[in-house]
Amino acid sequence: MSSTGCSGCGYKSPQDAVKGPREKIIYVPMIYSGEQNQEDRFATIDVDPSSPTYSQIIHTLKMTYPGDELHHFGWNTCSSCYGKDGMSRRFLIVPGFMSSRIYILDTLNQKCPTIHKIIEPEVILNKWNLSTPHTVHCIPDGNIMISFLGDKNGNAPGGFLLLNSEFEPTRKWAHSDVESKMKYNYDFWYQPYHNVMVSSEWTAPSTLVKGFSQTHLMMGKYGQHVNFWDWKNEKLIKSFDLGSEGFMPFELRFLHDPLSSHGFICSPVSSSIWHWWKSGDEWKMEKVIQYEELEAKSSPKPIPSFPIDIVISMDDKFLYVSSWLHGELYQYNISDPHNPKLTSKLKVGGIGQDVHLLGHKLASGPQMLQLSLDGKRLYVTNSLISPWDNQFYPELKNQGSYMIKINCDPDKGEMHLDETFHIDFGKVEKGPFRAHEMRYPGGDCTSDIWLASEN
Repeated sequence: MSSTGCSGCGYKSPQDAVKGPREKIIYVPMIYSGEQNQEDRFATIDVDPSSPTYSQIIHTLKMTYPGDELHHFGWNTCSSCYGKDGMSRRFLIVPGFMSSRIYILDTLNQKCPTIHKIIEPEVILNKWNLSTPHTVHCIPDGNIMISFLGDKNGNAPGGFLLLNSEFEPTRKWAHSDVESKMKYNYDFWYQPYHNVMVSSEWTAPSTLVKGFSQTHLMMGKYGQHVNFWDWKNEKLIKSFDLGSEGFMPFELRFLHDPLSSHGFICSPVSSSIWHWWKSGDEWKMEKVIQYEELEAKSSPKPIPSFPIDIVISMDDKFLYVSSWLHGELYQYNISDPHNPKLTSKLKVGGIGQDVHLLGHKLASGPQMLQLSLDGKRLYVTNSLISPWDNQFYPELKNQGSYMIKINCDPDKGEMHLDETFHIDFGKVEKGPFRAHEMRYPGGDCTSDIWLASEN
């Protein structure tokens, strides 16, 4: 068995991706956090060390309206679209998490994207009764699927909406099972070979905007289930209740091997990492990492780790985890996915911590992660979402976010902070801004899904 892909919309295989060219630019949304009600921006950052503008923002695209809070985004097509003539990885689908507006950006000029189309929030809210869009994945038939956390009134469970290749909403995915069986929604990832999609649970938008609350936790207003779906038939087939050890299952990732059933998910509120796999015809789930709370002079209570994002290297050898409150990055060898082995950790901020880079204090802890295709460079931003940022790291509102780079050694299993790279989004003109997810024009470790076929 081997994996296949199509030129123009992805690499042929994960192995080919590892050998792909080094990234030269990276895209990052800039969420306005000042007092003047300005629009968000979409930034192009130079990450080519041979360039005279290395470690600089070389282009910003202003969105049309204020208040979007750009968050996660994805491509119109990826390697899962093998065999689809005329398709190319050209357009980015960029939702506004707070506005429910969806921007379609054209990257024909990779360094200077433009707005191609806007799906206005009235369409999403009123016609489809959905709000708060999050994860974007292209799917093998050429359509695009987006997860939503709520309905037009901010109530869970939200659902999944399909867009066609012309970026027109066409229908809800698995609508009846979403309404009757799913309690909350958040991230998702599908695996065609095993005919499965896995989705996670955060909370309802009406709860999310109020920040984190122990009262809400005790009232059951945060998710604790990981849901497994029949991908072809759009049916919920299994739901794992992680209980108090897995409150708020968050970002999830399958291994890149198109035949593998293994994947990982982080649970911030319970400070744990979970692993799933398929044994025969049955899906299994186990906790493989538990982080301990830390005592800090700046906090009256012990501080949980709050592992908030994960990324898996393209060769499926390493798992990287960001601890938002402890301010640490972790690198694990997952050659045996049942027993992750810690190979390196790095302090880059966190509550009560004083870490500096190039004269800048790294306010907040690491949040979003993106890894280079060769596994040697880990890019990091530090904003989660404005209501939670303002609660845990109120200085971000005025100081803005950072973007830093970690140099990784896949052979030795090591990480080191790159002392030459720092983006200060607080100093950008018309700022300050927060920064969140990152993507490369050619695809990255969290955007491509491969199909498996007989050769």
